[in-house]
Amino acid sequence: MASPFSRQDESQKLTRLRQAGEDAARPFPELLADAERIAATVAQGVHGRRQRGTGENFWEYRHHRPEDGAAAVDWRMSARAQRLFVRENEREAASTVWLWREATPSMTFASAHELPLKSDRAAVCLIALASLLTRAGERVAVLGESERARTRALGLERVATRLATGPGNPQAVEAPSVSRYGLSVLASDFLDPVETWSARLSRFAALQVHGVLLRVIDPMEDEFPFKGRTRFEMPEGHETLLFGRAEEAAKTYRRRWAEHGAALEGLARRTGWTIVTHRTDRPATQAVLALYRALSREA
Repeated sequence: MASPFSRQDESQKLTRLRQAGEDAARPFPELLADAERIAATVAQGVHGRRQRGTGENFWEYRHHRPEDGAAAVDWRMSARAQRLFVRENEREAASTVWLWREATPSMTFASAHELPLKSDRAAVCLIALASLLTRAGERVAVLGESERARTRALGLERVATRLATGPGNPQAVEAPSVSRYGLSVLASDFLDPVETWSARLSRFAALQVHGVLLRVIDPMEDEFPFKGRTRFEMPEGHETLLFGRAEEAAKTYRRRWAEHGAALEGLARRTGWTIVTHRTDRPATQAVLALYRALSREA
């Protein structure tokens, strides 16, 4: 016979687990609502990713060129216009876009109550981007967490859940499981050494995958506004640094911060990626618009 104490312990454990699950999921509706609002705003200011190609739907007419040959002429349109025209169709092949947002301790940081966590802002930007992509018929997936890429409402729902509440492990970019020739958007603060990211991007290059790096930073990291006696703690909380006069370290910090940013931009250029830097005190629509336009150029 089970002890009443064991049943009580089990009930308390279930209560704790349920509460933990509710706490973890609580930000999701708010993040999703923000992302959909941002996607709707951005959608008004951008053109779709539709392109000419080998599909069956009409794209446009263009003037006939000698290399097209007689078989390419649209004789009905040419007869009406009394000039030779070629009918071009819309590209039907959908791209697969793999999304990832880091959720390491350094990303779960905000320097002020009115600012979002870096990981939350990254999730909002990527969910909004996923909404725009799925509306255009593209397939989306979360790197390291999705079994396969999906599109439309089901694809957006699954991707949004994983981006808002998933672990965002760095292992996903250490050994990326992605389809060849796809596109990827990696959201992080990119505080790891540039050499680390160079090694990671080389693994994407081996699969002929490229895309956009979304660098999400807090304004405090960008400005270093500290003065006087200041204690700094590492994100993991294991190490601390104490400055008697923090302003004396400001010049060195800002120089190194600028050098790190320039090195990341150089890495992006060398590897064929685009980098978008976004501060959490600025509108997320700016970052989403930049991401969408960058992907449109990459496709």
